[in-house]
Formats: sequence, structure tokens, C-alpha cells
Amino acid sequence: AIRALHLASFPTGAEANLVDALRADGDAQISLIGEEDETLVGHVMLSKMQAPFKALALAPISIHIEWRKRGVAQKLIESVIEQAKKAGWDGIFVLGDPAYYERFGFTTELAARFQSPYAGPYLMALSLQKNTSQKDALQNAPLHSQSGNIEYAPAFDALS
Repeated sequence: AIRALHLASFPTGAEANLVDALRADGDAQISLIGEEDETLVGHVMLSKMQAPFKALALAPISIHIEWRKRGVAQKLIESVIEQAKKAGWDGIFVLGDPAYYERFGFTTELAARFQSPYAGPYLMALSLQKNTSQKDALQNAPLHSQSGNIEYAPAFDALS
């Protein structure tokens, strides 16, 4: 059902294949679905990254076309962030529209400190460490390391 959702939500099968590969490789860490009346309406996944601290990548996220603009994505993203915090992860990276992801606390400024093939204006990071607001996070060492290389799971290589 999750594969079918991703296939219906994107113009190619790349995201559906990404989900399958992340699971097969053991890199999928947190996977949440949204349901309405026992119908799958959304899916979000966090996967392991190589980083100088315990980091996750937020991708992919898919919302059934009939359920878009109803807050499903927001609820899934908020829930997956909360689960990552409870599980003891230090940070999350996402590649996407800053105007959308800033509402969850992601910033391009924090991500700009790290080297990645995806570096640029759409790479954002969120610190999950306790007792730091995102504003403080940019000034008060929000992550165990303030710079270094980050790498998405190998399954992401098929997307480029």
C-alpha cells in the first residue's frame, strides 16, 4: 500500500523504489503512515545518514492527492520529528522548499555548515537536542559537531 501511494503521488517510481531500497538495506529508521477510515492517505520516512552525530534524513513524504492541503503532511512530519527526539537522534536533514520546512524548525543556515553533494539552498537541518530553540541552536552548538561531511543512505544515489 505504501509503494502504491508513492507511485500514485510522484511522476516516476523513484520515491517508491527509494522506500523499498531503504528498507531492504536496513537504513529505514522511522516510518509513519496517515490513515483515514482505514485508508492510507500519507507516508513519511526517516533514514540513517552518515554524519559526525546521530543524524537522519527526512524523505520521502507522500500524501494521497485527495488528501493534500488538509494538514496530513504537517501532522506526519511533526510526529516523525517527535519520534526521532524520543529515540535519541541528534538531528534531521531534509532537501526541500525552505518556505515549507522552516515551519518545523529546519534551517538552511545550520545545514550550510556541513559538506554534502546536496549542499545548497534547499538542504536544511533541524537540531533535536534538548533545551535549544532553533534560534538558540544556530548560536549555541546545537549538534555534537558543527561541521563535517554528511552522506545520505546509499539508496539515495539512485535518485541522482
